Amino acid sequence: MTMSVSKRLYGIGLAAVFGALAAGAVSAADTKLRIQTHFSPETLSGQMAAEFIEDISAMSNGEIKVEMFYSSAVVKSAETFDAAATGILDCDMTGGAYQTGKNPAFQFAGDLLGGYQNPYQQMAWLLHGGGYDSLNGLYNAHNMEFIGWWIPGPESLASTKPIRSTADFKNWKFRSPPGLETLVFKNLGASPIVMDFNEIFTALETGIIDGADAANLTNNVGLGLYDIAKHTNFPGFHSMPADHLTCRKDVWDKMPAHHKAILKVGMQALALRNATANEVKNAQTAKDLRAKGINLYEWSPEELAKYRAAVQKGWTDFATTPEAKALLKSHVAFLKQMGAMK
Repeated sequence: MTMSVSKRLYGIGLAAVFGALAAGAVSAADTKLRIQTHFSPETLSGQMAAEFIEDISAMSNGEIKVEMFYSSAVVKSAETFDAAATGILDCDMTGGAYQTGKNPAFQFAGDLLGGYQNPYQQMAWLLHGGGYDSLNGLYNAHNMEFIGWWIPGPESLASTKPIRSTADFKNWKFRSPPGLETLVFKNLGASPIVMDFNEIFTALETGIIDGADAANLTNNVGLGLYDIAKHTNFPGFHSMPADHLTCRKDVWDKMPAHHKAILKVGMQALALRNATANEVKNAQTAKDLRAKGINLYEWSPEELAKYRAAVQKGWTDFATTPEAKALLKSHVAFLKQMGAMK
């Protein structure tokens, strides 16, 4: 064998070795995630979840691959967290408030019911008030890593009766999510009834309930609530739930650092896009509803103060574990620092 042939064969061998190593490196860098959301793909939130997947795939040059399950296709919404923690899924894209049965602290990982007045204040706590560390003190104890929030903004109630003040909540029967909200509204004289979304329209139509806490103004229209309920409040104030992305701890720990950064930054971009899109859509929806004769009530500062006083009492009553007390303390300190609470 000539020297030149030997060198060529040696070069080919090295190229093959390096090619195999490179292929192995690419494979090792891939992150495959099975994620479930409670949103359907047709909704604005479902479409935004799909955009988030496109974003993180593009930013990772295709290394992050997601199989998304919409409309709670694998397990019920409230079971998504456990399904991710036990390996049926990898990540949960629903909301922390579903897990208040595990620990009431999860209420303060999802919705402070009027503590923050807009999504930007709540995101400020996450980004600048130690929110990530505070939340992961809770999530890590359940074998999960909190990655980010997306918050559409304050929700609006739908009602067959006027809801102009806290006095109008007396004997008001309404659909409520479980958790802190039932406690707060009971203290205001209302009769909260926990029921699924798909039961709300019929319950309103038949008079089983007088109103509903379902979603923001635009999504309430999508649910058909204002076909029956001719009263609502706008701007909303009573509730502002956050949807989270959380992944199983071992899945998160194995991710390359750049994938972790992409997921966190991707969620922050989703949060901004989501909040601003809903702000624009709700403003237009308010105009459309007024034109159709729906009554939109903007509460006075005095009435808002009465509601928030009831909420703050509810916080204290609901925060019964060390984790809940710690999270609540962190939120309250930040609200006071921001001048949003005395």
